[in-house]
Amino acid sequence: MILRGKDTYSSQEETITSSSDSEEETSDQEENLECNVSNKACSLIVDSGSWCNCCSTRLVEKLCLTTIPHPKPYQLHWLNEDGDIVVDQQVKVKLSIGKYEDEVLCDVVPMEACHILLGRP
Repeated sequence: MILRGKDTYSSQEETITSSSDSEEETSDQEENLECNVSNKACSLIVDSGSWCNCCSTRLVEKLCLTTIPHPKPYQLHWLNEDGDIVVDQQVKVKLSIGKYEDEVLCDVVPMEACHILLGRP
């Protein structure tokens, strides 16, 4: 669940029950890929149940990527076991998947699942 101001955004993944059918639905929502950022191999998840693009703080630090202040900081509740975190930084990430290249604006968050999480536009 993501809170932005007084609005609450829920991931579709949160509404899925724990039956075997839901496991298939969850795997259909996510696609694990590998991409290149600054000529380094990085893990990438495309998640149709997510409403934002995220980049891990670890990737930002390791590759010395330049962050910019988030225009509308918000609290994030589901990524961190330590409680709420405030998402107040963004980063422009130039990535490539095979011959495809793009620059994506991502929110910077501490996450371990992957380096980059791409959600719905």
